[in-house]
Parts: sequence; C-alpha cells; structure tokens
Amino acid sequence: MKAPQAMTAADAARPVDEGTPVSVKIRERVQAARKRYHANDNIAEFIQPGELERLLDEVSQKMQGVLDSLVIDTERDHNTSDTARRVAKMYLNEVFKGRYVKVPGLTEFPNAEHLNELMIVGPITVRSACSHHFCPVIGKIWIGVMPNEHTNVIGLSKYARLAEWVMGRPQIQEEAVIQLADLIQDKTQPDGLAIVMEASHYCMAWRGVKDMDSKMINSVMRGVFLKDANLRREFLSLIPRRS
Repeated sequence: MKAPQAMTAADAARPVDEGTPVSVKIRERVQAARKRYHANDNIAEFIQPGELERLLDEVSQKMQGVLDSLVIDTERDHNTSDTARRVAKMYLNEVFKGRYVKVPGLTEFPNAEHLNELMIVGPITVRSACSHHFCPVIGKIWIGVMPNEHTNVIGLSKYARLAEWVMGRPQIQEEAVIQLADLIQDKTQPDGLAIVMEASHYCMAWRGVKDMDSKMINSVMRGVFLKDANLRREFLSLIPRRS
C-alpha cells in the first residue's frame, strides 16, 4: 500500500476553498446573513475586494457555455470571438452594476432657508432590464419633493445618481419605483414624495407582441402627496408633456 504523500508548504499555504466558484462564496455569505438576493437586490456588502474581477471571469466562462449551446462558432466567427467576455463585462460593470456596488455617496445639507415649496426634478433618463427576459427598459422619471425645515437637501444630480443605482439591476418597473421612493425618503425625510416613471419595455417591443409604441406609466405618492389631492394635481400638471 502506497504511503500518503506529505503536505508541502505550498499545499499548506493554499486556501482550502480555492476551487470554489466566487459566486458560491458570495451566495453563502448572503444566505448566512439571511438576506435576499433577488435580481433587483443590492449585494455589495457581501462582495470582498477583488471578487468582482473573479466573478467577471466566472460569468465569462458561463456565457461562453451559453454561446456554445446556441451552436455559435466563436472560434472561427470573428464577430463573436470575444462576445462572452463583452457580455459579462456589460452585465457586471454596466447594466447590472447597481447590484454589485454600494449606494453612491451623497452630500447632504441642512434646510437652512426652511424651504417648504414643491420641487420637481426631471425628466431623468433611466435604463434598466426586465427581470423576465433581460430585455432593455428605457424611460424617464420625474421626482417631486415637498421639503420641510428638517429635510436633508441633496444636489439635483444626486437624484439622477440614485435613480441610476436602483435601475442598474434586473427590474420590474412597479418595484423599481418603490425602491427609489424608499431610498429618497430615507435619505431626505421630506413631508411628501412623488415619483412618476414612463418607460418602453423591449420585452414587448422586441419580442412577444412586438408593439413598438406601448409604454408603461406608474407612480408612487408618499406623505402629503397622498393626502392632498390639490398638491398631487399640481405636481402632475407641472410635469412636461410626456411623449
């Protein structure tokens, strides 16, 4: 019977889980914390330094498997020879970036002038992808804020950054608007908050019924916008004509 080989110094220094896919490690951390990791959830707190690069490698490999299963000759087709890597980078670094990076830092200012008049920001152009087919969702958002003397004031561009962060994940429009409203409400604590989103969904335009003209419009009203019909009408009347 052959004697077992002694462990070398290199073996001792090698992490015991180095063969475990980085996606598995991240998922295990999320599950250990008993948190969700749905398509539109942010999981940045569970990703350690350097792991996004390794995740990019893993997704590239899996995407190559998808192309192989679609019977696409990526070895001889110069147009698709690097498609797997490009798609992986698109998902992780651009389209779904809002899942993997922390919320943008915001500079908040006290409401020194005790502003208490309606403020509207928009239209903010947003881009996302539907959770059902990963088809593009492209649209515009209008945000109405009714501040009070205790409201935290943030720069106008920060509303766009928050919207981009929330939309940068596979989303359902109804849920995305609620997520954005919750985030702005938490950051600014206004007396009222109103959001309207209008978007084209390419899961309707590009596939299925192939209707290029249909749009979805939905809204969220909080605080005084929910209670005061006149304020709600004022906000909606001040939104430029949507097209």
